Amino acid sequence: MIIPEPIENEVKMLGGTEGIALRIADDEKLARQSGIHHALSSSIRLKILNLVLVQPLCVCLIKEITNMPDSKLSYHLSILVDNGLIHREKSGNWIIYHPTEEGRKYKVEP
Repeated sequence: MIIPEPIENEVKMLGGTEGIALRIADDEKLARQSGIHHALSSSIRLKILNLVLVQPLCVCLIKEITNMPDSKLSYHLSILVDNGLIHREKSGNWIIYHPTEEGRKYKVEP
């Protein structure tokens, strides 16, 4: 493979392609970050996250605020939960959604 000389010298100083590969996060960390970006790529999921940042909420209140059908809301909540941005807490017959510490990082100011 032919590469420009200045790049070739810098790559050698970093330990070659193996040295460069060691300087980035492992596949597990990259997949985790990718999942968070996916979860935050939807404005409705970002809205749900920010709603529970204001106040932990049950599904019925999130549904009322977002005007979303149950199945669609369930899908979006699952993505947020699966990616560690919110968590569920059972309270009697209710499931209350709370932000996680990770989720608190993504508050959008009004």
